[in-house]
Amino acid sequence: MSKEDYTKAYKAGKRDYQNRLLHGKKPTLEVLEDLLPPNEALSMVSLGLVQIPIDQIVGTRYEGRSSAFAGNFMPILDEETEFAYKWSRLSTAHEEEGIRDPIKAYEYMNKFYVEEGNKRVSVMKYYEAISIPGMVTRIMPKRTEEKENKIYYEFIDFYRFSRINYIWFSKLGSFAKLQAAVGKKPEESWSDDERLTFSSVYSRFTAAYNAEGGNKLKITSGDAFLAFITLYGYHTTDEQSASELKALVAKSWEEFELLQHDNEIELKMDPSTEKKPKPILSRILPAGKPKLKIAFIYEKTARSSAWTYSHELGRLHLVQTFPDQVSTVYYDNVTVNNIETYIDRAISEGCNLIFTTTPTFAPASVKAAIANPDVRILNCSLNTSHRYIRTYYTRMHEAKFLMGAIAGAMAENNKLLYIADYPLFGTISHINAFALGAKMINPRAKVYLEWSTQKGIDINERIRQISPDCISGKDMVIPEEETRYFGIYHFERDGHSRSLAMPLYHWGKFYEQLIRTIMNGTWKYDDDASTKAINYWWGMSSGVVDLICSKNLPLGTKRLVELLKHTIVSGEFNPFSGTLYSQTGIIQNDPNATLTPEQILEMDWLAENVIGKIPQIEELTEQAKPVLAQQGVQNKKG
Repeated sequence: MSKEDYTKAYKAGKRDYQNRLLHGKKPTLEVLEDLLPPNEALSMVSLGLVQIPIDQIVGTRYEGRSSAFAGNFMPILDEETEFAYKWSRLSTAHEEEGIRDPIKAYEYMNKFYVEEGNKRVSVMKYYEAISIPGMVTRIMPKRTEEKENKIYYEFIDFYRFSRINYIWFSKLGSFAKLQAAVGKKPEESWSDDERLTFSSVYSRFTAAYNAEGGNKLKITSGDAFLAFITLYGYHTTDEQSASELKALVAKSWEEFELLQHDNEIELKMDPSTEKKPKPILSRILPAGKPKLKIAFIYEKTARSSAWTYSHELGRLHLVQTFPDQVSTVYYDNVTVNNIETYIDRAISEGCNLIFTTTPTFAPASVKAAIANPDVRILNCSLNTSHRYIRTYYTRMHEAKFLMGAIAGAMAENNKLLYIADYPLFGTISHINAFALGAKMINPRAKVYLEWSTQKGIDINERIRQISPDCISGKDMVIPEEETRYFGIYHFERDGHSRSLAMPLYHWGKFYEQLIRTIMNGTWKYDDDASTKAINYWWGMSSGVVDLICSKNLPLGTKRLVELLKHTIVSGEFNPFSGTLYSQTGIIQNDPNATLTPEQILEMDWLAENVIGKIPQIEELTEQAKPVLAQQGVQNKKG
């Protein structure tokens, strides 16, 4: 049979050869010598004996060995040659006892190039083997700013601890995320058993993924695998049977397709007022149910959390606005450990629209949406890219700019203190907008930035040390909390304070306008028209963000704030327009330019008049880490 096998391999090689020629590609194997930078001394590292993934063997070390094979490593020399005879003997040996002798190869940018053993590789590829043993030498490229180079060096770090070389990503930061997703600390080594388990999980997923057509998508199977285990959990994926895994992969397909677009998000900056011809309320609501039943899921209670209280006010606003069309329920004190139970409970109780009001609930929201395609689920977060759910947030930086202007006007000693909680997407724009507003009114104003979640920080002690005139504290309070330390307040030397202004999240108006998009058919229209994840990011122009001024604020300052507010609402002015400077240099040099919404949303820099920094995750308290893992600015996509 070995001669017949050679004939089959030879025909496969000829087909590949002709196909590459037709598409203007080199028809034979890649040659490592042609790829290495000329006149550049590259360091080499011996990896010893390695199981080389067959799919990652792409060429030969030297030109002389490449012409006997097509680009797919199938032979192209005539069937009567000595080469064909040797190939056939190897084929017979593999069928009878298996090829065990290691090849010799070089690894460069996680691809392998054979120096000795090209025919062995060809035979193993013909038999669709998974890997082949080889003595490998790694050629280290010089570090550059190119994305592929950065990804490769992230792989080097990952390989040091895992010794896994068969998974690859197209996005920066993915190897570190994978290490965390499987439950390993950043520099924790893998055991042999852990490597075997991972190989099993990954190969079973890849089989299911490719069976659905994954090899046709413009992402790596590693990209899809990481997204999948991030959503469902690594150990849960391990426990899935082949049929269960296949079904779940099929249901999650839109998530994989979205990855092709580099996690693109369609930002809906304002509510759509255009009515579509076919209202779809009846499609969302099961037959016989006259009302839209909505569930709100809160992490804390309205009594203990101002954030939850503001959303609860929004829920009550809906009940008052749509008494005949809407009914609501809420669940509070929900954690990341039991969120799935509460979403399932809401669905079982007939809810067909669900709002999960914290970023940490996003993964569970996606899982539930995949399992229940007739239920609409929205998560309150920014820069979260999922096709099965929509996300929503407010452009609070618009109100923060006005608050900064107030603080700049009221600070006699030019010192302002801004107390932030988590370095999340959106939070950095709040800080910078505040700083720019202060600078516009008072060029000498300095904003001292402190993080309430940073380890070892005593905010009260920092206030005493800095001695600011104005402080930006928590945005709002709950009714039972008797304090003046919220919004912007003027800090008196006798220890008392005067409230100056506070920002307002008007979630009621947001929820009302969103429900109207369902009633007039805009929701379904957006779904059909967009290939991206949809994120509602509404601001002052839609009434979901506002600023309330205190009676303590001078009349002239109030008039100035109203004027600035009008320009923002009308679109005449954007806080991030004109020349912009960060702590390290110019961000925007064109006086007529304005940052795009995406640039504002993904800010990872601080304005030049901010004194402080964006902390790393290890500098923050444990309670901050789950939030940062989901939406931290340090997770900015590469």
